Amino acid sequence: MHTITLFPINSVAHMVQPDEFHDLDIHSPAIEFFTDFKKHRPLTIEGSTLAVDVEMLMRKAHVRMKLVVDADDEFIGAISTEDLSEQNFMIRIANGERLDEITVSDMMCPKKSILALDLQQLERSSISDIIESLKRSGQQHCLVVDRGHDHIRGLISASDVARRLHMPIRIERVPTFLEIFRSIHRQAM
Repeated sequence: MHTITLFPINSVAHMVQPDEFHDLDIHSPAIEFFTDFKKHRPLTIEGSTLAVDVEMLMRKAHVRMKLVVDADDEFIGAISTEDLSEQNFMIRIANGERLDEITVSDMMCPKKSILALDLQQLERSSISDIIESLKRSGQQHCLVVDRGHDHIRGLISASDVARRLHMPIRIERVPTFLEIFRSIHRQAM
């Protein structure tokens, strides 16, 4: 048996953070930036939760997106802080909904509208490739799916990549047809 000696840490103050290490760059394998759900529990919220409560919790926790699950803990969509914007709440209230009845399911992006990245593609890509793909699609987050096993394996987040690379990554959201129509309609009035 090997004897291990413990020592006092009164002179130690600094806690190391992953962001301090510069071993990754824009040409690094994308898999190095991947939040793997085999190793990290996904941030989830049940769809029946009141949306106004989730918005406040996400803001306080500095979380920009959560995966939405049903009562059986199965994936049904994703909710972002953008989905929970004051403007989106006001539109729903103007349409006769009550704030205390609007759920996460009402405001989320349903899974049928979500584009994902295949795990095998991720394994063959650099983070630069992934960043360009996120920019083209206007997505801040991208789910990674293991199509061979038919399950959501993880997530790539532009803000996580930017933090780890110590560089800004600007992703412009691609407007929907409805948003373009509303903008044109407002200008015509």
